Amino acid sequence: MNFVFFSPHFPANGADFCDRLKKAGATVLGIGDARYEALNGKLKTALSEYYRVADMEDYEPVFRAIGHFIHKWGRIDRFESLNEHWLELEANIRTDFNIFGTKLDFVKNLKRKSRMRAFFRKSGVETIPQRKCSDRAGAMTFIRRVGYPVVVKPDSGSGASNTFKISNTRELDQFFKDKPEDVSFVMEQFIEGLVVTFDGLVNRDGEVVLAASHRYDQSVMEVVNRDRHMSYTCFPEISPAVEEAGRKILRAFDVRERFFHIELFETKDDRVIALEVNMRPPGAWMTDAINYTFDMDVYAAWAEMVVRDAAGGPYKGKYFTAYASRKRHLHYLHSHADVLAAHGDKIVHHQAIEEVFSRAMGHYAYQMRSKDAQALRQAVGYIHAERA
Repeated sequence: MNFVFFSPHFPANGADFCDRLKKAGATVLGIGDARYEALNGKLKTALSEYYRVADMEDYEPVFRAIGHFIHKWGRIDRFESLNEHWLELEANIRTDFNIFGTKLDFVKNLKRKSRMRAFFRKSGVETIPQRKCSDRAGAMTFIRRVGYPVVVKPDSGSGASNTFKISNTRELDQFFKDKPEDVSFVMEQFIEGLVVTFDGLVNRDGEVVLAASHRYDQSVMEVVNRDRHMSYTCFPEISPAVEEAGRKILRAFDVRERFFHIELFETKDDRVIALEVNMRPPGAWMTDAINYTFDMDVYAAWAEMVVRDAAGGPYKGKYFTAYASRKRHLHYLHSHADVLAAHGDKIVHHQAIEEVFSRAMGHYAYQMRSKDAQALRQAVGYIHAERA
């Protein structure tokens, strides 16, 4: 298999994906904008060739890079970045070179929240009332139907940037005054609940070969807008209602040979409501949280599935894994040294976060695992405790 990995240097775990692809038997070819000398050693070893482009947003040089690889290495079997940002470029390349995977005619269903709703309806999973938000009159029509508060977010893209809760007419007017003209927004009814995920791998026959689930302790929108710390937990077992909804959504989208990251709301009255679908590994440190929870190598499981069509597993959850971040401007009760001394037996990884991800993920984070869920909750509370 000739596998072209786009942007293998960023995020950093691209090196792990490329490393496991090579170990599974693939010829791994990379395209990126970093200098070859700046790539880490693991990535250099994994890549059979690296093609540098000056601007990864410019389609023409990427197109030429694929042409070069075909001339030198033969047919390209896969083109992936495992990154939401490049979804459309990937689909363009796959369409132009007839490479296996999601093509351009389907990608807008994955990229636009307004298009996802048709597939949620097809799945039979409850979804949030929503309307495209192009003008104030249309917004008011929607608000008269569902009431305040509402949430507005970009129709295209992932994460919580440019996502706002609007609770009254004054905030609505401010939103329309400030909103960028070149960004299309959708408006949704505000749902009181926490985001829970259904994550994993689905093979080329559409069968789920690995499933995991995380639950956030805070609203990511509030974390970003209020510049707060965050935490989430990966569970060794999945709520049956979450798993049922996630599998229905996968069938509706007819997902094949992909990572999947499905976000749902879990409400206090036990409703599970479809929120968003992403065909990529889960964000933050969730991919590694799956590794710690299942005591496995999800990078290798993915590579074996792609290269050899291997099912792997069965994968059984053994631990709870928790992530807790900190923000530089907040004044914490306990020092970093205190955290390591008090909870070092549970901490499996800790490091500073790349600045580009820090608004949501924090400036520094700790990943912890234990078979005792309560012990992890106490550790998260200790890390997040602030001085009065």
